[in-house]
Order: sequence, then structure tokens, then C-alpha cells
Amino acid sequence: MSSSPDVSSLSYEEARDELVRVVTELEQGASTLEQSLALWERGEALAGRCEEWLLGAKKRLEAARVAQAEATAGE
Repeated sequence: MSSSPDVSSLSYEEARDELVRVVTELEQGASTLEQSLALWERGEALAGRCEEWLLGAKKRLEAARVAQAEATAGE
């Protein structure tokens, strides 16, 4: 896992795809407790990154809705 890219540099799709791989690997059972913990921690970080992207997208959509409503009200 040490060669994995920094979570903060991942796009939503990259983080989501890696999270799916991590979950699959955890479900299959890692060979050691240390490996399982490392996978869990990576998965938590990836889930957090996905949530950041989704919250950012939600804010952008809301801002666009407000701008559209203001433009429509000004007509």
C-alpha cells in the first residue's frame, strides 16, 4: 500500500474505484491483522475523499440553482 497515491490527489472516480478494490480485498480476508488494518485505514481515507467530492458537487449544484433562480427573478 505504500506505493498508493496520496488520497487527496485522487479524482472521485479514482477514489471510488480503489475503495471498491479495498472493500473486495477486505471481504476476501487479508493474510495478517496489520494488512487488514492498513486496508481499513486506506478505505476510510478513500471514503472520506469520495464524500469531499460529493459535498463539493452538491455545493456547486446549489450555487447554480441559486444563480438560476436569481437570474429568473430578475427578468
